[in-house]
Amino acid sequence: MAHPLTQSGHSVATIAAMVAGMTASQTPQEDTRAPAASSAPISGAGASVALLVVLFGSFMDLLDATIVTVAAPAIAQDLGAGDAQIQWMIAAYVLALGAALITGGRLGDQYGRKRLFMAGLAGFMLTSALCALAADPGMLIGMRAAQGLTAGIMVPQVFGIIRASFAPGERAKAFGAYGAVQGLASVAGPLLGGLLVEGNLFDLGWRTIFWINVPVSILALIIGARVLPESRSASTARLDLLGALLAASGILLLLLPVIQTETWGWTWASYVLLAAGTIVLAVFLAHERRLTGRGDEPVFDPALLRIRAFAIGLCASVLFFGGLGPYFLTLSVYLQNGTDRTAWETGLVILPYALGSIITSGLGVALAARAGRALLITGSLTIAASHLVLWAIVRDGNDPGYWHLALALFVGGLGLGLAAPILVNVVLAGVPGRSAGAAGGVLATVNQIGGAIGIAVLGTAFFTAVTGSAAGTPGPADHGHALGIVLAVSAVLYSVAALVMLALPKTAAEHVDQ
Repeated sequence: MAHPLTQSGHSVATIAAMVAGMTASQTPQEDTRAPAASSAPISGAGASVALLVVLFGSFMDLLDATIVTVAAPAIAQDLGAGDAQIQWMIAAYVLALGAALITGGRLGDQYGRKRLFMAGLAGFMLTSALCALAADPGMLIGMRAAQGLTAGIMVPQVFGIIRASFAPGERAKAFGAYGAVQGLASVAGPLLGGLLVEGNLFDLGWRTIFWINVPVSILALIIGARVLPESRSASTARLDLLGALLAASGILLLLLPVIQTETWGWTWASYVLLAAGTIVLAVFLAHERRLTGRGDEPVFDPALLRIRAFAIGLCASVLFFGGLGPYFLTLSVYLQNGTDRTAWETGLVILPYALGSIITSGLGVALAARAGRALLITGSLTIAASHLVLWAIVRDGNDPGYWHLALALFVGGLGLGLAAPILVNVVLAGVPGRSAGAAGGVLATVNQIGGAIGIAVLGTAFFTAVTGSAAGTPGPADHGHALGIVLAVSAVLYSVAALVMLALPKTAAEHVDQ
């Protein structure tokens, strides 16, 4: 039986929307940590150049997750990767990024945000080159995880540098520029990914999506060394590296048998891994309680779960972001392997989703302080409706026309723009100010983890359905049937998320450091 990913193709672009939503959820919350020790605030031309450098790092993080999804089928065809390996290429990056976010931020606070940003950017450049040189799927997965770790060091410094180094009048403009960069990346991702794969520059094929990071990173490093100001926090709290490692290991052990289901099946070893993951996460919680009892700063303070708004917000975040990752991965595979669209054509189909999210994101942010919960519920139900419309379009196995697909995706993007940028702030409205910083960091991490879980569960369901329903080589009907399963389940996820959001605070937190 032919591998479902080895027939044509390339992939989705707008995990941009997923990552745009995720990264939007890393919006800087009220800073409850010790005051920063930094140089005088910068302004004028120097501030503009410094801002461009740090925004470049944020742009690369968002764009890279997008482009890899676009190129996934081409990578599978070239490296002979299986379904599970394609899922790991995306999930490894997301999981590693989530595991490193909080620790990366604290490293910058203690050792200097410029220093950590430059180190993260240099590491991102190196791991991008190693991804481009990958000779087999295993090497690419490993380098993608390493790339996610370096992004987890780099991305938190963007907020820290802006917050600590820009004059108050410049700071609001800087965060506004950050939001604009997110929108630009979500639009550029589908098109640039398709263009690079289809362009096949220097006969490098999909490898150009990683090579492109190298020269631009070198330029950013040279400029950043000259213009970025240094800042750090006066806090001397110990880093909870063990906590971060335990959390990532426990989640990895839980995801491993799920993603490998098609290859391994469900054997005694699968259940052993699930049990081991549960035990490791229990050890993680016990370790975090001990740190809290000693007065140290854990990666996750279990006491946060006693805050009703936060506990509900965690559930809502996992449901919301857990549906986005697999949606774009499976949609991309369907478009390319099921309907024989090219990477460029796939990017054009997905582009309306990014455009829709840009249109409503400003509206969502503007109205969040008055109607945050209503916007979250409306956004989630709009996404659910768009998935049901798309399900009706693809389930018969025929190749839908561009405008049918584009309209359904555009509606989904409108829903994402209403909900994703404000989800964290609505949750934080119910969290005491002294806990807002810690809660915001945990929510940003959980958003990433939710995406990884979604890719594991729904991605596996999709690939199993594609191969399971095919008598020979999977065709359009097989891919349409499999995508229909993902769309139906994700529509339920967003409907349940909307119900959960009924218990969130009515309005978003206003104390955002922008």
